[in-house]
Amino acid sequence: MCFWRNAKEGLWIFNLYRALYMASPSNYSTAPVSEFLLICFPNYQSWQHWLSLPLSLLFLLAMGANATLLLTIQLEASLHEPMYYLLSLLSLLDIVLCLTVIPKVLAIFWFDLRSISFSACFLQMFIMNCFLAMESCTFMVMAYDRYVAICHPLRYPSIITDRFVVRATIFVVARNGLFFLPVPVLSSRLRYCAGNIIKNCICTNLSVSKLSCDDITFNRLYQFVAGWTLLGSDLILIVLSYSFILKAVLRIKAEGAAAKALSTCGSHFILILFFSTVLLVLVITNLARKRIPPDVPILLNILHHLIPPALNPIVYGVRTKEIKQGIQKLLRRL
Repeated sequence: MCFWRNAKEGLWIFNLYRALYMASPSNYSTAPVSEFLLICFPNYQSWQHWLSLPLSLLFLLAMGANATLLLTIQLEASLHEPMYYLLSLLSLLDIVLCLTVIPKVLAIFWFDLRSISFSACFLQMFIMNCFLAMESCTFMVMAYDRYVAICHPLRYPSIITDRFVVRATIFVVARNGLFFLPVPVLSSRLRYCAGNIIKNCICTNLSVSKLSCDDITFNRLYQFVAGWTLLGSDLILIVLSYSFILKAVLRIKAEGAAAKALSTCGSHFILILFFSTVLLVLVITNLARKRIPPDVPILLNILHHLIPPALNPIVYGVRTKEIKQGIQKLLRRL
């Protein structure tokens, strides 16, 4: 009888241990995650329908303005110059960034399509990180273009050539693609055991990695080092280029020549200033998450992928005489 009682107790303890083991997080981590759910503005979901209207208008403006600029540069023979080819590259990057982020955000707002596949989430993560750095690198190349045009005008045709644009484009794509490819790869190899709900409108590295039951210190460190190394080096070279430009302009004694020299790079400088300011605000907001509602960084992240693409072609179209004339010719043809 005593033996039977001990056997029953042993069996009960074994069943309890097996139940606890099966319910442990480590076992859930082995279950493959096939999709994530994006929860936009978890604290203020009533904003979504009201916010969808201005976001839709900005999206249409960004797509239309960049497409018009690309078409104008392609059709107008006078714009077939390295400076405008670089501007075309910037417009292409803006279009890809918009199409990667905004349609999914609007689908969530309008149709409540919150699910995103595992592979699509990490593809979006790669494009956002990579193309943002590509834009920064393109601004750096454009700053060098303006430096050569103002500080070494006689050598400009021999330095800034079509071959230079091709090599610069390859450098922009290769550098940032290789540096940011590990970001989604490292995140996709994590074990996800804390659910599949992402409290964000887009698949950012930190928002997704938080769902993992693995240590994500290396993931965060790699993105931080890679991001600040690339963006920081671009910013330093841009500042150096414009400091040399300003120094050269101040030496010009001919009347009106200084203003004309500055006007040639004024549009470019405005875009760089706006890009850097928006990025800086986004970084500061993310660092101060404890003092700021979590929905604010989410909104700023969306706007950062939308407002610069909408304004970039408009600034160049308004301030650049050749582009303005090209757009007018294009409209007459239509």
